[in-house]
Amino acid sequence: MKLKESVQIGNLNLRNRVVMPPMATGKAKDGKPGDDLVEYYRARAKGTALIIVEHEYILPQGMAHKGQLSMADDSVIPAFKVLTDAVHGEGAKIIAQINHAGAKASDSGMTAVGPSAVAFQNGTIPEELKHDQIKEIIRAFADAAVRAKKAGFDGVEVHAAHGYLLNQFYSPLMNKREDEYSTKTMENRTRLHKEVVQAVRTAVGDNFTVAIRFGACDFLEGGSEIRDIPEAIKHLEQTGVDLIDVTAGMMGFMRPGHTEPGYLKDLGLAAKSVANLPIILTGGVQTAQDAEKLLREEACDLIGVGRAILKDAEWAVKALEA
Repeated sequence: MKLKESVQIGNLNLRNRVVMPPMATGKAKDGKPGDDLVEYYRARAKGTALIIVEHEYILPQGMAHKGQLSMADDSVIPAFKVLTDAVHGEGAKIIAQINHAGAKASDSGMTAVGPSAVAFQNGTIPEELKHDQIKEIIRAFADAAVRAKKAGFDGVEVHAAHGYLLNQFYSPLMNKREDEYSTKTMENRTRLHKEVVQAVRTAVGDNFTVAIRFGACDFLEGGSEIRDIPEAIKHLEQTGVDLIDVTAGMMGFMRPGHTEPGYLKDLGLAAKSVANLPIILTGGVQTAQDAEKLLREEACDLIGVGRAILKDAEWAVKALEA
């Protein structure tokens, strides 16, 4: 059973191919995980190879919603250390997903920012980011990664999907810039991704896993397309990441009209057609058979199991016994 096979990702040896993807709970207390959230992740670490913790904002201005975790200052480190110790105690690895919501930010009480002054789906018209502000955000990603490392995480995942800031720079729907961050070339579309990842890598060193969650297709007219994926993957591999987590873009984690197991499979196949790095794919997986099928079809190297693990904390244990 391929699902049971171990795999090496950067400096991490994962005991199988089951990943719990980041899913926002809104249960943070002052940006920190409390006892209930620690127990929530500890329970789901049983059998699972890798836990990717729900997104943490890197700057207050980039907070996506109330109850979101924070990686924006050093005060959160002790609370996250409790969380990472709990997950490691169950034999799983754990990485932090660091994020800036950009135009999708809400509840921060601050002006939303984005690549261009283009309204997001919530109607918010952000302030177009200036170059000095972009540099500040890049530094904030690096600082957040250092905090994650101090808190005992095994790595970080840079969130560049689901309509958040880096995804906004990638998508022609949100990015109308005419400078080096424009969408005129793939190099420009992925420039901020590269600058963020390189800053993170410099800050945390080589012995720390760095992943990126890539919003590969918007499924909206005028947005990013599946045919863009192979070229984008080649650019993302040049950033210095160890792992690429492929998912949808401006539509969030959903795909209109699709709920079947592996409903993002064609995104994974497009990525795998050129990828030299491991690919995670999430979407609709309910059973071990669903996961095994996607692995054998070479749509991915690791399987993200979201709602099924959300409903059943011991999903991985049961699936691996099947």
